[in-house]
Amino acid sequence: MRRFLLLPLCSALALLASCGNKGPLYMPKAAPATVAPAKPAAVAPVHGFVTDLKAFNAFIATHPTPAQFRAAYPDVLLVLPGDVSTRELRTNNSRYFAEQDKDGRITGGKFL
Repeated sequence: MRRFLLLPLCSALALLASCGNKGPLYMPKAAPATVAPAKPAAVAPVHGFVTDLKAFNAFIATHPTPAQFRAAYPDVLLVLPGDVSTRELRTNNSRYFAEQDKDGRITGGKFL
């Protein structure tokens, strides 16, 4: 009878002993990431969709970065080359398919 009780007891002890070998029981704090301060956008944010195409084209002519584009036009969806997106036709200028140069700046594009 003792033999039958000894096997489950040894198995339980082996399982409990192996639990502590997986590392600490807490997550160490991550080192704070160094973040460069963002430059303020040269243009005040334009909320809503693009209605003034002349001002929008003048902004694109400055070759903004994607971050500057999103800061200037927060409500317009920016689709960069390589991004996955549907190609349905939108007539309200709410989604801009951008073209980029080798430095990642927006050089042109079109609304779809």
